[in-house]
Parts: sequence; C-alpha cells; structure tokens
Amino acid sequence: MITTMLTMIRYSHLAIFELSIPISVYLSLSSTDSDDHPIAILIDELKNDDIQLRLNSIRKLQSIAKALGPDRTRAELIPYLQGRTTLYIDYLLVDLKNTDSVLEDEDEVLVALSEELGKLTDLVGGVEHAVCLLHPLQMLAGAEEIVVREKAVDSLCKIVQDLPQSTFDEYFLPLLFNLSKADWFTSRASACGLMTVSYPRASAENKKTLRKSFATLCHDETPMVRRAAATNLGNFAKQIEKDVVKSEILPLFLSLSGDEQDSVRLLGVENCAIIGSMLTNEENGQLILPTLRQSSQDKSWRVRYMVAHLFKELCDSMGPEITKAELVGAFVKLLKDSEAEVRTEASLRVTEVCSLISKDMSTKQILPCIRDLVSDSSQHVRAALAQVIMGLAPIFGKEDTLTHLKDLFLQLLKDDFPDVRLNIISKLDSVNKVIGIEMLSQSLLPAIVELAEDQQWRVRLAVIDYIPLLASQLGVEFFDEKLGNLCMTWLGDPVFSIREAATNNLRKLTEVFGVEWAKSNIIPKVLTLHSHPNYLYRMTTLFAVGVLSPVVGSDVIASSMIPLLSKMVLDKVPNIRFNVAKTFQIIIPLVDSTVVQSRVKPSLLKLIEDPDKDVKFYANQALQLC
Repeated sequence: MITTMLTMIRYSHLAIFELSIPISVYLSLSSTDSDDHPIAILIDELKNDDIQLRLNSIRKLQSIAKALGPDRTRAELIPYLQGRTTLYIDYLLVDLKNTDSVLEDEDEVLVALSEELGKLTDLVGGVEHAVCLLHPLQMLAGAEEIVVREKAVDSLCKIVQDLPQSTFDEYFLPLLFNLSKADWFTSRASACGLMTVSYPRASAENKKTLRKSFATLCHDETPMVRRAAATNLGNFAKQIEKDVVKSEILPLFLSLSGDEQDSVRLLGVENCAIIGSMLTNEENGQLILPTLRQSSQDKSWRVRYMVAHLFKELCDSMGPEITKAELVGAFVKLLKDSEAEVRTEASLRVTEVCSLISKDMSTKQILPCIRDLVSDSSQHVRAALAQVIMGLAPIFGKEDTLTHLKDLFLQLLKDDFPDVRLNIISKLDSVNKVIGIEMLSQSLLPAIVELAEDQQWRVRLAVIDYIPLLASQLGVEFFDEKLGNLCMTWLGDPVFSIREAATNNLRKLTEVFGVEWAKSNIIPKVLTLHSHPNYLYRMTTLFAVGVLSPVVGSDVIASSMIPLLSKMVLDKVPNIRFNVAKTFQIIIPLVDSTVVQSRVKPSLLKLIEDPDKDVKFYANQALQLC
C-alpha cells in the first residue's frame, strides 16, 4: 500500500509541494504594509512549482531564518524543510530507473538546501541548538545524487567542528554510526567523508569504534562505498597515531590498492603519497613501494594515469634515494606508455622530475624519451610536452641546452598542431635567460618570425604578446631590422583581436624605446592607414591613436594626431565618424585647452550635425568635455 501511494506521488508533480509551512510562520508577515512582506513571499516560494522560485527562496534561507528568529526557525522552518526532504527521498527510492526532469530539478534545490543548512548555526540559536540541523542533513547525506551528498557532508563537517562535546557524543556520533550501517549505499558512502572530522573529537573507546567502522566500509560490497573509503583513507590516516596506522590502516590501504575495481585502485595512488609522507624511507621501501610499483604497471590505464599525475608528490613522499633507484625507471615507462592519455600526463611532469634528479641522470634516462615525445603520434602529448620543455633550460644550463634541447625547441616551433607552437612561444623567456638573446635570435628568431604569419590567429596573438619583451632584449637596432615591419603588418590583420593586440603592442614598444623612436618609426606608418580604401584599416588608425596618445605627449598629439582626426571627420562610413568622436574624448584631457577650443571643438561641431544618431551621440559626449 505504501509503495503504491509513493508511486502515485511519483507521477504527481505538485504532490511534492503539498507540504506547507505552518501558517503561523507568516501570519505576521503577510501584510503588504509590513517590512517583512518580502520574507513572506520567500517562504511561500519554498513550496512553489517553479524551480527558479524555489532556488531563489532556498538561497535566501538565512534571511528567512533571521526574520523568523531562532525559536520559530527551530520549531517551524527546519521541520518544514525536513518534511520536504523526507518526501523527496522516499519517492526517489520508489523507482530509480525512471528519474525524470522533475527529479533533476529537485536535486538542484536539494544541493542548494544542503549548502544553506550548514550556514544556519547562528540563526537557530547557536551551537547549543545546532543539533536540529543534523537530521535533515543526515537525510540529504543519503540522497541518490552525489552532489547533494557531498554538499550535505561538507555542511555536517562545518557544523560538527563547533558542536559542544556533549552534543557531539550524544547526537553526532550516533548519526555517523547510523549512516555507516545504513541499508542504502549512499548513506554509507557519506559516512566515509565524516570519519576524518569526527576522529579527533572522539573518546579513546569511540576512536576504536570509528576505526572498526571505517575498516568495515573499506571492505563494503558496494564499489561506490569502497571508492569513498579510498578517497578519505589518507586524510583519516593523518588523524591516527603512527603505530595504529601501521597495524590497522596499512592493511586497508593494501586491500583498496588491490581492489578489483580500477576506480578504487586509482585512489590508492594518492594514498601512497599521503601515507608515505608519514613513514620513514626504510618503511616506505618495505610497505609502500611494492604497491606503487604495481600501480605504475597496472592493467588499467586510469591507474597508470593517476601515477603520472601525482608523480611529483610520490617522489617527495618516497624521498630522493627511492626516487633515483626506483621511481625514475617507472617514470620512463610512463613516458613510453601505450596509452596517449598516460604519456600526456607524464609529459607534463618532465621538468618536475628532472629537477629532483641529477643532470646526468636526466640526460641519460629522461632526454631520450623527450626526443621520442617531440614527434609523438598524439598532438596532445606534444602539446603537453611543449608546455614544460622550456623549463628544462635552467636545469640543463646553457651548453647542454644548445647541445640537446635547441633542436627539440625548433621542431616543436614548427609542429603542425597550433597548440604545440603556442605553448612553446609562451615560454621563450625561460630559454632566453639561459642561452642569451644573441643565441636566441640566431637559433629561434627565424622560426618566431615565421609564426608571426601563422594561419592560426591564436599563434599570431601569442607572438604579439611576446614581442615587447623580445624587443627590450634585442635592442632598438636589431628590432627595427628584424621585427619592425612585422609589427606594422599586424595592424592590417583580418582578425580584430590581432589588430587590437597590435595597437596595444605599439604602445608597449613606445614605452620600451621612447617617444622619439615612436615619432620616426611608428606614428608616420600608422597615420598613413587613414586613407586606406578598407574602412577596417582606417578604424585601426583610430584605435592606434587612442592607445598611443597617453604615452606620446601633447606635442605629438597636437602636431600629428589632431590634424588626422580632423580629416577623418568627413569619412563616408558612420562607424569611422563616431569612432573619431570617441577618440577625441581620449585626447581632450591630454592637450591644452587652447588647442581644444581652436582645433578640436570645430571638428566636433561638424559631427554634432551628422545625420547618423550614433555619431551625434558620441560627438555630444566629447563636446561636454570641451
């Protein structure tokens, strides 16, 4: 009969919302003249059919609780929320296979509810009364949706830290033990997340019980529970005495690391690092290393991927001796792994690993793998390597960088995949510091210049971003000879982001080389674009004038830029004319008032009579500055 009734509820959308908050909650708030009327609306929206209205009201729970006061919040608001949660959980369990959008909507509300309940401690009367929040959160910790459970566990962890010891012993520990023994696996999984925060506050006897409960969860028949236990094993071990870790936690660690489910085994890798940091090098060699060695060769690529992902942390926890003797060999195998995902993740750790070992060992064992990865069949592997390979230059030094790495840099700079080229360009500075600008200009600059015309606009953009730094290192003469014309070419790029970056680049170059250099090398070339038949080029001229004006000084503005703007007032394209007005707005504060009145204002008066309303609008704004 109960099942039938719940099934009927399942298909009645409005039935979920039939619970209503006691009328006494908002009798005194319902007057339209009351300042609390918005609170009454929020309370009413808690049972509304519209998901956004319910979410809005849940997010305002603190405001509702504050308006009601601690007594009413405990007596009426919390029981109402608990009733809604109970009904939802019950009807969810009726038929998990037919979950529809109604449930998804309700899950979104429950995520918000789980979050907000953790913030109500002060509003229910303080930690002495926070026990009223535990039961609804316990129910939410057993929800089917994992995000709901995670938020509920987070809120419980936040509340338990401030609970009085008597409340912790009387109410929270029984709640935790009930979750750990619940019939439904979701509650047991949530219990794993509460063990770590509970253990330090428990008595010696309860600590023993907690360890026993955690051990039971580690051997649970449901993989999801074992996975949750594996996730929390390392942090739980940190709370426990070392002797107990070796006698009770290590067997659990070994069991989970050898689990039949790869989703459980891969979490054991992180525990290798955490537990290993608690043991001596000798103990690590005996107890942790065999598991780590096994994980690095696991049949599941996901486990090997996790080893590669956490390799730096594993090296730190195992110590330098084990790293050199055992882990470097394992890392070489990961760099040569059959799965591209594993090689990608291992490639990202190349520089980190080389920083932990001698240069000689890096050259003999890691460098051959790097040479293979530079031409790897997977573009993602090459892109990952390109992110970090430049960091090897400080480790190898100038001579070895030129001998072993320079050709690899060039090969990656010419890679077919744009992200590879992009990653190399963005890290050129680290190489320059090692080999010097002269060697950089001879070996890599030609490739960089070639990339300045790359088909992928993001690559061109990366080159532009690097130009000011390169210019400061090359010097003005070398820059004018090799890169000057290139910077002007970008002003006519078909991609707006490139043109915009190119104008900003001109300003940075002016700051590097000075105004006099800009007057003879940049400004004349920029100003010639004002008569280009393509209006986009003319627009770029205006952008460049606006960007350069603050750095070139009032004399250059008055002698070169204002005459140009006065000509462009008559441009046939309205977009150009209203951008002229916007550019005038930039330069008016930068020049003398006499110049403004005699040379700027007449141009704006022409624009104010323009037939285009946008031109009039911006011209009027500029005139107000005059």
